[in-house]
Amino acid sequence: MNKSELVAAVAKHTGESQAAVGRVIDAMFDTIAGAIKSGNKVTIPGYLSVEKGHRKARTGRNPQTGATIQIPAANTVKVSAGSKMKAAVK
Repeated sequence: MNKSELVAAVAKHTGESQAAVGRVIDAMFDTIAGAIKSGNKVTIPGYLSVEKGHRKARTGRNPQTGATIQIPAANTVKVSAGSKMKAAVK
């Protein structure tokens, strides 16, 4: 399911317009992104949690040439499924 299909499904389920649902979904993800950017963890109990992670610098290998390369440190996003989400796929 892509974003437009999600918007259409939520709009049908709630009776709201697709434009309104699209704005709410955009605002939700903007808010989550802002929170994790500032280092806060976002938790929706039972469904998911999103937090900022960090990956250390490391040495890697170019698969084509076999040459050793340095992979820089990077910030990442860690998303974990909650119990209700896990139960939904059983």
